[in-house]
Parts: sequence; C-alpha cells; structure tokens
Amino acid sequence: MTDIVSTAFLALRERFFDEVGRAVPFHLRDKLNTQDDPFDEFLATNVLANLAGISCAKASGPLITPDMVLYRRESCELAGVDEFAEDFNRIVGIEVKKLNRTKQGGVARASGLDYNTTPPCGRVRIYDAAGRPVDIRSSYLFVCLEADPHRSSQFVCTALALVDGSILNTDFELYLSITGERRKRIGLGTFGNGADRARPMLIFANPLGVTQLDHAATLIHPEGNLAAINPELGLVYEIERTVPVGGPHRFYCYRVSYDVSEFDCVEVLEDPFPTPKRDTRTRPRGRFRLPFQLGG
Repeated sequence: MTDIVSTAFLALRERFFDEVGRAVPFHLRDKLNTQDDPFDEFLATNVLANLAGISCAKASGPLITPDMVLYRRESCELAGVDEFAEDFNRIVGIEVKKLNRTKQGGVARASGLDYNTTPPCGRVRIYDAAGRPVDIRSSYLFVCLEADPHRSSQFVCTALALVDGSILNTDFELYLSITGERRKRIGLGTFGNGADRARPMLIFANPLGVTQLDHAATLIHPEGNLAAINPELGLVYEIERTVPVGGPHRFYCYRVSYDVSEFDCVEVLEDPFPTPKRDTRTRPRGRFRLPFQLGG
C-alpha cells in the first residue's frame, strides 16, 4: 500500500504540472477576507479530495493547524490513538505554505519563512470526535503561487515541495510548549484595558529556498526506499541536515519517474537550506522619520 504522503504528492504533481513539467493554470475564487484561503479550499475540495481510498478533512476555520488531514478511515478506526505518531499509511496532517517570487525571480523568504504562532514539526496534535488528543505525522506543502499573466483569475504553481515536517523540526516538546496554553498579561495601560497576548512569531526554514528544489515538484520523505516500493517515483537528491549537538539527519527527495531522466546520479545536498545570521536582540519597531531636521 502506497503511503498517504506519496499518494498526495503524485496527485499534486499531476494537477499542477503537465507531462513535461510546465505549470498548468487553475482558477481560484476571489478572496473574501483576510483569513479566507481559496487555495487551501481548492486543494481540499478539488485535488486531495479525489485520492482513492483516502479522505480529506479541511480545518473547520482559520488559525487551526494543520490546514487539512488525510486519512484512511477504516484503518484508523481499527487502531488506538497511540498508534499514529509514526504512521504514514493511516493518517497524516498537511500544512500549506504559499510563497511568491521576488522581482529578481527567486522564491521570496528563501532564508526563512514565517510560521506565525505554530512551529513546524514532524508530529502534530489533533483531536478526535470525542475530544481525545491524537498525535500524527505531519507534512508541509510549499508552493510558489503566481498569477497567470495571460488569464484573469487564473494561477500557476511554479515550484512545489511536499515535505516531511521532520526536516524542519523534530522537537515535539517545543511544538507542544508553544501551541499549548500560555499566560498573557492583562490590565495594561493607563486605563487598564490593554492586554499582551504573548504570541510568539516563529521563523523556520523554507525548502523552496534551495536552488535545486525551485521550478519543480518534489517530495521530501524520511524513507530512502520509496522508488523501490512505487515505480512512479524516482530518487533525485538526498538532503543531510546537521543537528548542532548531534549527528546528521538524512532525507530523500523524489520526483515522478518521468521527471528524473536528467539525473545520472543522486547528489547529496549538505545543509542546503539558506539561513541568515541572527541576533538575539529584537529590532526596534518601524521608526517614522521626518523629512526635515528640528532645531536645537
């Protein structure tokens, strides 16, 4: 049985690219408000809703992680809630990250992407209909989404990567510490009606910042034998990420078999994610500057 993530990747590659890898235009309805997300809706109802034997449940509202969950219901109902944390075959969460291009043509935020208040992780926590917590595997779909210059209300994905969350972060305790309940400061300000929500804003890696992953559709997976299991996939790269206080972690990059004919051998990419130099100090908030100098 092909795992859920690989099945989803093949469907995404078929929908957003043609047989020679050119982006295929698609229509998105107008965005209704800030939190409205037509692309996530399109994925859940038009692309990932049609996987054989796999159901897709979209998040019930904005600001919920993950954006959608893919599952094989019968096999889930036969398993206990503690059996899913390392299972790619029964249930997987997918978080969608949309990017655009800079004026120079590269993927925006290449050296670090905002993950808002939820750190990426290879495992996420969801809840069943009875309210019981269930920890499941998590993948992230990165797409470079651009308006089609030739068709109104049409868009194209010029780069796509479906990525196992563990290549971004494996610290589940960090994930829980930030997504769980936190204390906020209240009663602030002169009149005591202000509050500090104490919301962290997190930045982690952007896989589409890797040159070799741009302008293509790629699956990044922790298993190195997917091509042997599924002949529709071919291995193109191996990515090695260094843990600062441990050894390297290795992940495997796959494309559909007819996209891999140009690769004579599998190249190992060592720590390829661009990372800027960071300072522990926060920057001052935007300063308004007058167009003239004051006296004195």
